[in-house]
Amino acid sequence: MKRAIIITPTYNEHENVVRLVHEVFAQQPLCPDVELNILIVDDNSPDGTSDTVRNLQRKEDPQFQHIHLLTRPGKMGLGTAYVTGFKYALREGYDYIFEMDADFSHDPKEIPNFLREIANYDLVIGSRYITGAHVSNWPRRRLLLSYNANLYARTITGIPVHDATAGFKCFRREVLEAIDLDDIRSNGYAFQIEMHFRVWRKGFRIKEIPITFVDRNAGTSKMSKAIVREAMVMVWKLKRRAMVGEL
Repeated sequence: MKRAIIITPTYNEHENVVRLVHEVFAQQPLCPDVELNILIVDDNSPDGTSDTVRNLQRKEDPQFQHIHLLTRPGKMGLGTAYVTGFKYALREGYDYIFEMDADFSHDPKEIPNFLREIANYDLVIGSRYITGAHVSNWPRRRLLLSYNANLYARTITGIPVHDATAGFKCFRREVLEAIDLDDIRSNGYAFQIEMHFRVWRKGFRIKEIPITFVDRNAGTSKMSKAIVREAMVMVWKLKRRAMVGEL
């Protein structure tokens, strides 16, 4: 049986994490050929997110043996959380490696759809900006900002991905093995653009599938002006590095 791990970075997600774990494992009957695991990468959340996960791990239900936890000393950013999770997944021999948010903007019910597509592709991206996708509860200003940021990223880098900042996706392990994870330069939402760009430059097969994206209903958003600025600058750095043969 193949094994998949869903990597979920957290910072103050106590309100969401129990429900998230239950909903991920509720998909297991729909994925009979793939064992589902979840890895919480928590940045020492003051609200006790890590303790909540540890309590779940202590339960006798066999599915909770597939909950994994890495606790970092402090708030270190989205990109480094995923790189930490990627290295753990590769070290532990997982076949399929997901990125998924903890706030239910990414619906765990989509996991079986990703696994069906990853049989024929190397990276499957849950896209908000292709036919069939839907964005719910986002303020119009936030939606326009995100859409235009993706248009900007595609225009500068040439990457053939409609949702370059998408954070819901599934990699084959071979993709992450081919990327120098220690060379990742970005940490906020620019991290997503950089990963997609590197995968594309390596010639891997990429598929976007439509998802329904719902704004969080618990906790607080991690978006900031600094994150937006990082993404705007990163696309030019990626283009330059590609032109001089560094990527």
